Amino acid sequence: MPYDVIVVGAGAMGSAAAYHLARGGHRVLALDAHTPPHRLGSTHGYTRIIREAYFEHPLYVPLVRRAYECWAALEREWGRTLFVPTGGLMIGPEDGVLVSGARASALEHGLPHRILDPGEVRREYPQFHLAEGMVALHEERAGILFPETCVEAALSLARGHGAEVRCGEPVLEWTAGDTGVRVRTAEGTYRGERLVLAAGPWMPELLGELRLPLAVERQVFHWFRPVEHPEWFGPERFPIALWEYAPGRMFANFPDFGEGVKAQIHHEGEATTPGTVARETTADEEARIRALVARHLPAANGELRETSVCLYTNTPDDHFVLDRHPASRRVVIASPCSGHGFKFASAIGEALAALALEESYPLDLSPFGVGRFGAAIGTG
Repeated sequence: MPYDVIVVGAGAMGSAAAYHLARGGHRVLALDAHTPPHRLGSTHGYTRIIREAYFEHPLYVPLVRRAYECWAALEREWGRTLFVPTGGLMIGPEDGVLVSGARASALEHGLPHRILDPGEVRREYPQFHLAEGMVALHEERAGILFPETCVEAALSLARGHGAEVRCGEPVLEWTAGDTGVRVRTAEGTYRGERLVLAAGPWMPELLGELRLPLAVERQVFHWFRPVEHPEWFGPERFPIALWEYAPGRMFANFPDFGEGVKAQIHHEGEATTPGTVARETTADEEARIRALVARHLPAANGELRETSVCLYTNTPDDHFVLDRHPASRRVVIASPCSGHGFKFASAIGEALAALALEESYPLDLSPFGVGRFGAAIGTG
């Protein structure tokens, strides 16, 4: 059999899986329809947040802790910066989804944190303007990952460990049987022992008759030039921030690494597909995010420098999918991460390698199984 594992999709999760598999001495083929890192899927935009006091659910904290360790190991081997610590602020009503959820994770896992009132925030971080009724949960370990560089590092090191990476080869068909798997592209047919499907927003079409309830959502990033005090917005003085600006509705801010202050509304985008998504942003979208920046980060509300479109692949409960295919143990389904997965990619790649090889993994992956969708799964 030519390959031990074939990985389809070489973005955040696929590149990390290929790296961990190849580093373990396994024969790996990674296939991608494009040439990662690229701007057509979910893994781009210069910066991504990593944070530990996880408001979504405390179950993610052990996984993100492992991700910190894996990113550090990848950074050491790569020899270039992948992670910059900035600290983080979770801002909103004290009893809102964001602050109360982050505090619950912090308390359950003993994470250092502080609750700051608006006056304390203004004294420490004068660029932030909290509305009445808001507080901020501060965590030290939060920071920034550089997604394009992370993918480049994982793929380069995977190649260095012997992996074959083939770009510009869309997968046309795959099958799994008792003796192995077969993957057909326009360039040829490849055979292996195991298969990892990690194609992000292309997963719905790649899964074929396995009808997982996945929904692709369009997201927009904007970068603004500060109008005053640009020194406030570099990574040394500007923590990453999530804001619950209305009940259950959030936007995020990222430090300026030279492109401008990045801002995005989290979720609230329209349903789409990779083939039909509107790649250009609109004046209405700029006006919507600019209103939030003007209200809460007024010194950053300057010239629009750049925009970009990203794709989330969401599950109904916003939790990941990391499991074997219900029809074949030889096939692993990786991610759909519902817009909060990149930070975990280094550890998810490790977990996917363990799943593909049917080895034990020290963290509990059962919350991410396909079985939770019950009757929603169909294979015919």
